[in-house]
Amino acid sequence: MEKMKWVMNTMPKSEDKWLSVMSEEAVDKALSFHRGFPQYSVTPLADLKGMAAFLGLSSVCVKDESYRFGLNAFKVLGGSFAMAEYIAKETGKDVSEMNYDYLTGDELRKEFGQATFFTATDGNHGRGVAWAAARLKQKAVVHMPKGSAKSRFDNIAKEGAKVTIEELNYDECVRLAAKEAQETEHGIIVQDTAWEGYEEIPSWIMQGYGSMAAEAAEGMKKLYAERPTHIFVQAGVGSLAGAVVGYFTNVFADDPPKFIVMEADAAACLYKGAKAGDGEPRIVEGDLMTIMAGLACGEPNTIGWDILRNHADAFLSCPDWMSAKGMRMLSAPVKGDPRVISGESGAIGMGVLSSIMKSEDYRELRENLGLNETSRVLMFSTEGDTDPEKYRKIVWEGENE
Repeated sequence: MEKMKWVMNTMPKSEDKWLSVMSEEAVDKALSFHRGFPQYSVTPLADLKGMAAFLGLSSVCVKDESYRFGLNAFKVLGGSFAMAEYIAKETGKDVSEMNYDYLTGDELRKEFGQATFFTATDGNHGRGVAWAAARLKQKAVVHMPKGSAKSRFDNIAKEGAKVTIEELNYDECVRLAAKEAQETEHGIIVQDTAWEGYEEIPSWIMQGYGSMAAEAAEGMKKLYAERPTHIFVQAGVGSLAGAVVGYFTNVFADDPPKFIVMEADAAACLYKGAKAGDGEPRIVEGDLMTIMAGLACGEPNTIGWDILRNHADAFLSCPDWMSAKGMRMLSAPVKGDPRVISGESGAIGMGVLSSIMKSEDYRELRENLGLNETSRVLMFSTEGDTDPEKYRKIVWEGENE
């Protein structure tokens, strides 16, 4: 069975200029915006007491994003907030004035007109952008990489977006969306990966993701009156990981949790950068074939990379079977624990945590991270069964064992 690879963070620090993107104040703005949606409710924080005891930990909490806005994934938080910030900027307003009634009303069409929001996605981000665009009476164009699931395609098309599956990988789809946006009147790319010259919108998307991190911090406080000691967060381009690490670093500046960043081994660009150790990002090319479609990204978000370079503790490159194992463990929990329906990109944390705690192969990593009976672990199940057929094949039929 293929083993997980890992490296502790020994990279030189940068000037850390992007950490302020995830300040408490910035995330509070995003959370206030999301609370204004009639579809808003705090997603559950599953407290897996039985699992914690089984693994020899103090607590294990899983933020269950399968309940987010009825969209089965967290991604809508980023796209919707970025669109609101963009519209606010274009109309000379502050995002605090971008309430749901204004955004969905006729006045916005008079003041702003209609934009076309372009994006690339494996499914969840594109669905979020399409959903938000439909509610805001805007247009959306979504490009998906080859091998994308039909169920994810259909969910985006249902929202009225123009959607295609291209013979390209994710990073190539991003370049296509950026090019088309540039060539389209009132076209704008809403992508959660940043590059030089394209940083404002990815910053807003990361702040939108901060709503989930803020809810999780509040949930942990209610349950245990304590901060988590360890946070496991998955990464594709690293925008979610950068958002979570950045937010918790700002909130607990004097005593931050340990941060463990997990990637699919077919697309482990952050791990490769950390392993090189010089602080420069690395790129992974090719088809990036993994069941963790949401993590199949080979080019790091420059903002996320900078935050992770300065504040992450460990980078992990994870085989697919760990995700499949995590899906099954969350679906069939220890008796008394709540069940979490977690998709391929959502469940990797559970598979990784159980491997670290139960396998001698990872004893050194366990010791380096100080994971023991006093540890309070937080992880994020970022999607539910967004590809229902694949979910059943893995959980019911034992695929990817």
